Amino acid sequence: MKRLILFLALVPVFAIAQSEQVQVTDLTRIKLVSDVTVAKNKIVFTVNSIEKSEERPLEFDYVNNLFLVSDDRSSVTALTRGREGVSQAELSPDGKYVAFVRRVKEKPQVFILPLNGGEPWQLTHSVYGASSPRFSPDGTRLLYSVSIKLEELANDSLLNPGRTLPPFSMEKPGFATDDYLLKNKNVKADPNGSLEEIRAYLNKNAEDKKTRVFTRLNFQGEANLNGDISFNHLYEIEVRENATARALTSGYASYSGAGYAPDGQSLYASTARNADEHPDRENENRIVQIRLADLSQKTILEQKETSYRGFSVSPSGKQAATVTATTGGLSYGRLALVNSDGTGLKLIDFDRQPSDFNWSADGKTLWFTAQSNGGSPVYKLDIPSGKVSRITDFNSGTAHLSLLENGEWVYSRTEVANPNELYLSNASFTKNIRLTDLNQSWVKNKKLSYPEKKIYKNSAGQDIEFWVMKPVNAEAGKKYPVVLQLHGGPTAMWGPGEGSMWHEFQYFTARGYGVVYPNQRGSGGYGKDFQFSNYRNWGKGPQEDALGALDMVSKENWVDTSRLVITGGSYAGYLTAWIIAHDHRFKAAFAQRGVYDLTTFMGEGNAWRLTPNYFGLPWEEESVTKIRENSPYTYVDQITTPFLIKHGDNDLRTGVIQSEMMYKSLKYLNRDVEYVRYQGATHELSRAGNVRQRIDRILRIHEFFQRYIGE
Repeated sequence: MKRLILFLALVPVFAIAQSEQVQVTDLTRIKLVSDVTVAKNKIVFTVNSIEKSEERPLEFDYVNNLFLVSDDRSSVTALTRGREGVSQAELSPDGKYVAFVRRVKEKPQVFILPLNGGEPWQLTHSVYGASSPRFSPDGTRLLYSVSIKLEELANDSLLNPGRTLPPFSMEKPGFATDDYLLKNKNVKADPNGSLEEIRAYLNKNAEDKKTRVFTRLNFQGEANLNGDISFNHLYEIEVRENATARALTSGYASYSGAGYAPDGQSLYASTARNADEHPDRENENRIVQIRLADLSQKTILEQKETSYRGFSVSPSGKQAATVTATTGGLSYGRLALVNSDGTGLKLIDFDRQPSDFNWSADGKTLWFTAQSNGGSPVYKLDIPSGKVSRITDFNSGTAHLSLLENGEWVYSRTEVANPNELYLSNASFTKNIRLTDLNQSWVKNKKLSYPEKKIYKNSAGQDIEFWVMKPVNAEAGKKYPVVLQLHGGPTAMWGPGEGSMWHEFQYFTARGYGVVYPNQRGSGGYGKDFQFSNYRNWGKGPQEDALGALDMVSKENWVDTSRLVITGGSYAGYLTAWIIAHDHRFKAAFAQRGVYDLTTFMGEGNAWRLTPNYFGLPWEEESVTKIRENSPYTYVDQITTPFLIKHGDNDLRTGVIQSEMMYKSLKYLNRDVEYVRYQGATHELSRAGNVRQRIDRILRIHEFFQRYIGE
């Protein structure tokens, strides 16, 4: 293993002349911490980078590799190299080994890498793949999960030894039982044979991907139609070569979020509350304890119309932290403490949604992060008093929070000055040391725009936080165009500590634009009431908030109100279309991967539950649901703003039909409209899609706006 100061020796993927301005190709230079694991004061982390493809000209690859921070914190060692990629790293409790996941023959498998030298070796050889590795407290065993399709599970002699059928109906019309799932090898596929042989022929066609048959409610994935139902099962294996894994769970149920109890004699996991309910219709879950001696299960937490996220057990094993939420309709997570046997559940007075739990050694303090007011601060819960206090500010985003045995903290941080680095802090977070140079060496040469926070009070009496970024080279006495940037979700949150738009905001300010981005009503990070305040009001109320923020900025003498433009993606694509149908101040608009007709969205998007959750069902009374009233497509004839619409071919989260409807209708009306489709792209194009397409997207926004606002 070769020691190096991280990435200082790496050559940029583009041979670009040094420039003070952020360039579009700087997107390829951003490196991100994607995981952190600690043990015995050892620190291992994963970095996601973009590297120029060696085999495909003009293309790029996303590459994940592992790195180790030296004990004196002065340098970093690369543990893995190349493009095979790693994920889900986990340090053994003694700090001597790292478990990670890497693909082998298209299946994820767990590998073990000794930190004292040597090559990684493959621990698991599961036909179903292996993921989410977790070491036992003594480090001799490893827990992992597998994903298995229902048809495979029905015929698996280990996980389903009796070859039993699911307890729930497969909802296949005309079949009284689901025994068609069990393969009969004596029946041959024959299109001219008996009915049983014809069915075997039809099943064979489906297996060979000649057709797809759907009987389930959730048949849309993120990028492909998916008729398969899959289950996650848990396995345990000794950490030694040629070890044989044993299944810890079985049957037609999924287990997730699994982790060992501190004594290593049992584990905790979440599973469906009602195994007799079809997985597509069961939204409730329960927390179970599984005894490893006999694999018996005990329900720890269970309540009607309730789900639980995570179950973080204190070092003593006596208490646990979880996030509880109601199911059905709008849902909001609440921090809760509970005894590890399920008794004494107590909701904590904290109106944000926590993650990254870390317990103190004595179990009296719980630290965590939570999105709030434009950042992701660290919070501390005093267990005896139940009081929560904020430790860090709102101007940065903290992630991968990890507590070392010596009381120091490791975490990744996003801020305006630097999109991402790994940091070490003392116990009180008053002294921070940057451990990496993921981005610092190139960002320090860039002239950046720093946002100014402002507040608009809307007609509902709510404070709407928003940020203003001036052009980086703004000159006194000159006026500049402004782009109103809207966020999606609708429960997302933007701010100085949210990194997904770091590059795009800096790119536009470098091109001479001012940028305004608000957290309109319905945003996350401001509490339950604020997040739910756009119920049956996706358009009119959020429009008031966004334009109210823009109106405040428009009064400043550097803003050219004759050159305003607007853009947003997903729900913000919706809001962009809504606003330009009701307000005509903008010279141009760009809506990305948006939702435009809420009835159509319920049919074609895998995020379709947003329609019934926020509004109701399309066949219910419109005067109550306001589905048509809240659909931008209803007002398509009122859109006169030059409009660029973008969607990915494989974006099934929102679906492409609505964007086609919007484009075709505007084209019919002879409006200025252009439609861009990205081949193979999903809803994640702007964050993790094909790099050339990500660059293309940003350039198309800029180029389209320039047509209408000029130089």
